[in-house]
Formats: sequence, C-alpha cells, structure tokens
Amino acid sequence: MMDESEYDDILDDWFIESLKTYRDLHVYQLEFPTRVIEWTSGKTICVASYNKSTKNEILELSLPRKLFAEEKKGLCAERDFKVLHGGFSSGPVSVLKHVPGTRLIVTNDGLTSDLQVWNLGGGESDVIAKVASVQGGEGTPGGVKMAARLSPQPEVLHGCRGGDVRLTRLSTGQTLYQLASACEERLTRLHLLSDAVFLAACANGDVLTVDTRTSSPPQLAPAPDSDVWWTDASGSGLVRVSASGQAALSDPRNPAGVVSRARVAAGTPCRHPDDVTVSWAPALDDAISLSGFSSTVQIYDTSSWGSEPRDANPLFEHRGHGVCSPPSSAEAEGGAVALTGHVWHPKESRTLVSAATDASLHVWDWIDQSDGR
Repeated sequence: MMDESEYDDILDDWFIESLKTYRDLHVYQLEFPTRVIEWTSGKTICVASYNKSTKNEILELSLPRKLFAEEKKGLCAERDFKVLHGGFSSGPVSVLKHVPGTRLIVTNDGLTSDLQVWNLGGGESDVIAKVASVQGGEGTPGGVKMAARLSPQPEVLHGCRGGDVRLTRLSTGQTLYQLASACEERLTRLHLLSDAVFLAACANGDVLTVDTRTSSPPQLAPAPDSDVWWTDASGSGLVRVSASGQAALSDPRNPAGVVSRARVAAGTPCRHPDDVTVSWAPALDDAISLSGFSSTVQIYDTSSWGSEPRDANPLFEHRGHGVCSPPSSAEAEGGAVALTGHVWHPKESRTLVSAATDASLHVWDWIDQSDGR
C-alpha cells in the first residue's frame, strides 16, 4: 500500500513532467462520478451522476476561459470550471446525448430502454428540466445507445440490441423508422452516416449498415475475430478495439474489409463495459483515443498501422487521473481509479475532457513531441 510520502513524490514528478507535455491542464472535482460527458457548445459540457440509490445531478459546465485564451501563456482571471445550469434526475444517468443546434439533451438510466428528454435552460432560467419521455422497446433490457440530430426536427436514434433500433421524433414521440433485424447482440455504438444511413455496432464486433430508405435487411460486416469489441466511426474510418487489445480499421462504406490492424497496449478492460471508450479525433488526422482499460487515456496514430497486426505504442498517454487521485480514493473504489469516459473537443485538435471513478474531471490540451505534428 502506498504511503502519503510516496504519493507526494509521484505527484511532484508528474507535475514537473506535465509542464512539458501539456499546453493546458485543468482539474475539477465533481460531487459524484459521471459516465457521460457531452459537448453542448464549443466551451460548455454536460455531465451527470449515476447513483442508483439517490437523486442524480445533471450539470452544464463552462470550461475554464484560460483554455481558450488566444495567448495560452497570458494572464486570464478565470481558470476554473463554472456551473451554468443544473437539475436532478430521479434515476441514474448512464447515457446522455445533446441534440445539435438545440438546448435539448436525451438521457437513459441504463436500467430500462426508456428515454428522458431535458431542456438545458437558458435566458432567465438556470434549471435543467425534464420536458418529455420516450418509451423504449417493450420488454427490452437497459443499456441504450443513442445518436441525435436536428433534421429539421430533433430526432434520436436509439436501441439496446441490434434488432430493436428505432428513430424517434422527440417533439411527438413518433417512431419514424424501426429496424427489422433478428440480431440480438448488445449494441456498443450507433452512428449516423447520413440522413438515411446509419451504423449499428455490436459487442461481438459485428457492424450493421442500415439504409432507412429500403426495406432490405441491413448489410452485415462480421467481426474481425471472436472477442468483445468497442467501435467508433467517422469520416476518417471505422475503428474496432477488442478486449484483448486487437485494433482494426475499415472504411465506413465497406465495414467488412479490414484496411489495417494493430495491437494496442490497452491492458485489461475495466469493471463496467460501458466505461470503455474508443473515439476518433474530429480535428486531428488519423488519431484515435482509448480509455476504460486502466486509469489512463491513450492516444494512437493509426497512419502507421499495416495489414499485419504489430504492437502500437501510444502517441500520448494522459495519466493524470491515476496520479492525482490520493491512495484513500483508490481504496474507496476498491482498487485503482479507472476512467469512466472521455471526449475530444469538436474543433480544438488536441483538447480532451476525461472523467474517472473518483469523480475527477480533467480538461487537457496535450503536446505531441514525436514529430511536431
């Protein structure tokens, strides 16, 4: 067991190291940990707690203004997170999606397939209030995955299994599309490719490509290997990472064809499979991030991956959650602090927000020292 002096030495060493590896690093302590981090604008995020026994806070936070200062090393009076709006959910919040272009968020408790719709407030109100509910599939277990859009009305794509995905208009609760598939695999990601096409990624690594304009069954792209997989898709490609650390890239237009592979140094998946996050960087070419296997967020450059899997080392590793958490916090969690999620900033190329089981929330802008990229 680590004593306080050992912990202080590790913290001091990491602090000195961080001066050279981060352009900015800000730490915030929530009252309860969050599994959800969602951008509501370029400078604000929404988080929520997931306790099953108490009311759960939903908060909209503004990020420190210093993070977005034109001159990073200049003086800036505001260096902390601020609570802008808040509300309470009677159940846990395990999934949360913001509807782009609106002040609406959609949540799920992880226990049922029902959805809750919230207004984030604004103007004279600082209260986040529930404005509607959407019933999920009858008899469907929890663990909903979602994707949201404004098209031109707010809509949400949601489901727990490959065979129960539906598209719902939030203003009326009307089902606009329901997937007819016999797939009963648990979903790990839903991704809207266009107005009519979406991807449904399953825990076994299979990916369904669905065209809502046709009654034809979805196209199935089988898993690269037999394992548990987590998936993300973007214009850059489709990435799948397995519980054993295998990674595979595909073209989203042809998910069945694996373009390149690698073995990532992820470690062992955490206690909760929904805490594993793999994500494409929206503003940095060929970069993906991975968390939920340990107390770190790892960033990889996929441009060097080849047709045969080789060991890939992280381009950068954010170790702050594990280092900054005192031994008492780790003991309270029954072991090492683990990541519960992370997100990239939609426009800032190397800025991310991450959260952990000790209720810590970090926003960081990292420096790539490998090639000045």
